[in-house]
Amino acid sequence: MAKQMSRSNYEKLVLELDDLKINKRREVADRLKVARSYGDLSENAEYDEAKNEQAILEAKIAELQYTIDNAEIIEDSNISVDEIGMGSIIKIKKVGTDKIEKFTIVGTNHVDIKNGLISDESPIGKAAMKKKVGDIFIVEAPVGELRFEVVDISK
Repeated sequence: MAKQMSRSNYEKLVLELDDLKINKRREVADRLKVARSYGDLSENAEYDEAKNEQAILEAKIAELQYTIDNAEIIEDSNISVDEIGMGSIIKIKKVGTDKIEKFTIVGTNHVDIKNGLISDESPIGKAAMKKKVGDIFIVEAPVGELRFEVVDISK
């Protein structure tokens, strides 16, 4: 299934994949080479650790490659300011308060809560999708239902 993402997030993934393939693979290969030089592989903790790291790296490379291969790029010019979608910058207000929070809707690979980047699959992101300014949406939370009003949508 195609995963929507902005052009800039797509390019970040491509750069990360290139770094893993070129630099990280070389680092792991060098560690394996050094560990092999210690002799008996059956009792070589450094070798086991490097092989484990290599397996994790290759899994990460495969996952990134799959994401890139199946990406549906949303060009910035196609990001709507009429309704919330991938790449939207939203300002929402919890109903009953004056506190406005600002978030950018991103794919799961680019989530950074501290910087206001939330996934389209997160509770708030999922509930906010397709909403318009003035709409109220409900998020199910451990404390119960939270109601938010869409204050602004930009790109």
